[in-house]
Amino acid sequence: MYKEQDKKIPFDSPDFVASLAAGLSVLLTFDEHHTSMTLSEVAERANIDRAKARRYLLTLHALGYVHKDKRQFSLTPKTLSIGASYLDGMHHHDIIQFYLERVTEKTGESCSFAVLDGDDVVYIARSAAKHRLLSIGISVGTRLPAAYTSIGRAILANISDEQRKSYVDNVELSAHTSYSITDRKQFLKTLEQAKKDQYVIVDQELDTGLRSLALPVYKSNNELIGAINVSTNASRVSHEVLIEEFLPTLRECAEQIQTYYV
Repeated sequence: MYKEQDKKIPFDSPDFVASLAAGLSVLLTFDEHHTSMTLSEVAERANIDRAKARRYLLTLHALGYVHKDKRQFSLTPKTLSIGASYLDGMHHHDIIQFYLERVTEKTGESCSFAVLDGDDVVYIARSAAKHRLLSIGISVGTRLPAAYTSIGRAILANISDEQRKSYVDNVELSAHTSYSITDRKQFLKTLEQAKKDQYVIVDQELDTGLRSLALPVYKSNNELIGAINVSTNASRVSHEVLIEEFLPTLRECAEQIQTYYV
């Protein structure tokens, strides 16, 4: 999944279609906090002028991806078909979901599987515990900064040295909480340790009170697929419990998933 040949063309390449990119940016302006917006709001969030935003929204409306109600625009269920196509291509999605749910049954905590996409991780499967840990909701399709999630660091630790260095050199490190690492040397050191340990704990760096443990998931040929994690409350679950009780369960889950990727 993470191979050197998966290189992107530059934005100034003649093969880069700016209008398509802008249209996709319009779709991505909608999220759980912006479910319905005016033309002006979409233009501002997409960082394009109102005339372009209007054309893209009306085109998306004609295609059935956007609903229009007077001055308000919102996404339609048809947009789910885009993400569904990706999940349909993951032939083992149901298997991953099954094993995540088993981790939740054993630990009582939420368990997730995600992949790296740019500077973010995208959640592909998730088994949610009854209690809510993050101030934001996580579901399939949620994007979070890879630098500040345990899943992200588990993946970043195990990509090639060249890819990891490029990521660390270019990623924006910003403080989400008072615990967040913002020094690049320190951040790189945490990734190197995670590679050595083959697991990583991120303690309240994305959201105060959130402590999570993650480890990479591989195919049987040792190709990196993504990572899985268990998310806990820092006041309820200690580092010792994560290592002594949760880590073996999470490793078993990763090994079981791996057997299906021949």
